[in-house]
Amino acid sequence: MFLGCHLTISKGYSNAAKAAISIGANTFQFFTRNPRGAKAKTLDMEDINEFEKILNEYKFGPLVAHAPYILNLASHKEDTWNLAKRVIKEDLERLENIPCPYFTFHPGNHLGKGIDYGINRIAQGLNEIITGNENTMILLETMSGKGTEIGYTFEQLKGIIDKVKYSELIGVCLDTCHIYSAGYDIVNELDNVLEEFDRIIGIDRLKAIHLNDSMKEFGSRKDRHEKIGKGTIGLEAILNVLNHPQLKDLPFILETPNELDGYREEIKLLISKSY
Repeated sequence: MFLGCHLTISKGYSNAAKAAISIGANTFQFFTRNPRGAKAKTLDMEDINEFEKILNEYKFGPLVAHAPYILNLASHKEDTWNLAKRVIKEDLERLENIPCPYFTFHPGNHLGKGIDYGINRIAQGLNEIITGNENTMILLETMSGKGTEIGYTFEQLKGIIDKVKYSELIGVCLDTCHIYSAGYDIVNELDNVLEEFDRIIGIDRLKAIHLNDSMKEFGSRKDRHEKIGKGTIGLEAILNVLNHPQLKDLPFILETPNELDGYREEIKLLISKSY
């Protein structure tokens, strides 16, 4: 089982890995740069070399990098769209130097232009970014469907993937809070949801899980993460996801409203209840 949380790399990648170890994690997620901005620090290769040694020594599972929230690759505004393309391209180039196989991002918001427009815009952007030589896979995150978000149905994600030339470099990161809020009943019908995912997208494209409870009710189309076992999804359903034979070998990333101590307790709880 690869279980971890979102950690800051502001004090270096090696320190983030040490923080993960301190809370019992063997994977983690990190922002590639300021989550609310576009600035990125110069890579410290000495730190990254130390980081890689720690990952190998403690047998970490696959890590996940996360793009900043400000990106909107579905935007009709040229400045916004070009910024998203630039940041994603730069981050993919930076990740060639970091032992992290996955880069996830929120597909985008069509801002009233319509879902089809947004899907085409995202795919066009990815086709201008991806060369086919990257070692990092881009993961489209499943969304809750608030506002004009794209990516809250499996069909929408499939629509993007099908339009990307190097589609072998595109996968999916499934967020439990998001898909539950979007209307996929992972509490009562997890097997059916995964069968639908496999039929539409292909289960082999599912590469990472954001493991979150939800503050909001099923089908609410709201994105409000809750601590594990404290929300409308509940501990039992979260454990079913964690232990599902089609999912159990993936990296699971907690994005719950916690500090390190809270993540430590959640990791301890989930490991103790796993089978």
